[in-house]
Amino acid sequence: MTTDWVFAHLADPKVRILEVSVDPGVYEKGHVQGAVGVRWHDELADPVRRDIVSRANFEKLAARAGVARDSTVVLYGDNNNWFAAWGYWIFKSYGHADVRLMDGGRKKWEAERRPWDTTAPVPKATSYAVARTEQGLRARLVDVLDVVEKRKPGVLVDVRSPDECAGKVFAPQGIQELAIRAGHVPGAKSIPWSRAVNEDGTFKSKADLQKLYADAGVDGKTPVVTYCRIGERSSHSWFVLKELLGFDVRNYDGSWTEYGNAVGVPIENPSGTVWTGK
Repeated sequence: MTTDWVFAHLADPKVRILEVSVDPGVYEKGHVQGAVGVRWHDELADPVRRDIVSRANFEKLAARAGVARDSTVVLYGDNNNWFAAWGYWIFKSYGHADVRLMDGGRKKWEAERRPWDTTAPVPKATSYAVARTEQGLRARLVDVLDVVEKRKPGVLVDVRSPDECAGKVFAPQGIQELAIRAGHVPGAKSIPWSRAVNEDGTFKSKADLQKLYADAGVDGKTPVVTYCRIGERSSHSWFVLKELLGFDVRNYDGSWTEYGNAVGVPIENPSGTVWTGK
């Protein structure tokens, strides 16, 4: 979904725009007119359990944002739509039919000098009920182990940085949400999420994306599982593979914070690093 399309539909009552940024404070500094701010850490995820938002709380969120079952939901955010892609995956997982990402997110909107609004909208609440869920979009630890141990066909894609994948660092940018062990899932292809976007934050062309993944041995002939550290970057790559390339792909949102803390699972760690807790 282009920024031009979003700008042309700002007053369309059938369109609901949601901002999901890494830093929720970014929204208050300025957002797309009419966009409702959504906090990923407690509105799209369970605030207590390590899990996605519950069905009941998702329905409350959608109702608060003025989303109806027939609404076109457009999501965007910072960091080239990291958590906006997570929000997209959540909406799709709960069966919402018409969900879109604003290509380029906040970065492109700002580069084009489009207007920011600082007034938080209060849309008329709806009565939203999930009609169905799409469990096939989500991978669990057991599904990952099925691929690793070759009980089921599949290819794993590690979308973290090469240093994270190699075990040289435990998390990007000094983040302290760590796993006990570093490295990657055995056999996983290292294809960082950032290689799928252009400088302006938009997605690369379909031909370029196909080549990016094919060169790493991911051609769409085998089911794919994406993972990162907590599931947001892998949601971005899941979107690329699923919605732009049409692959059979699931997002493993447990990602490395689950896998790297699990007891007895096989790990490849070329760097041989071990976290001591110091």
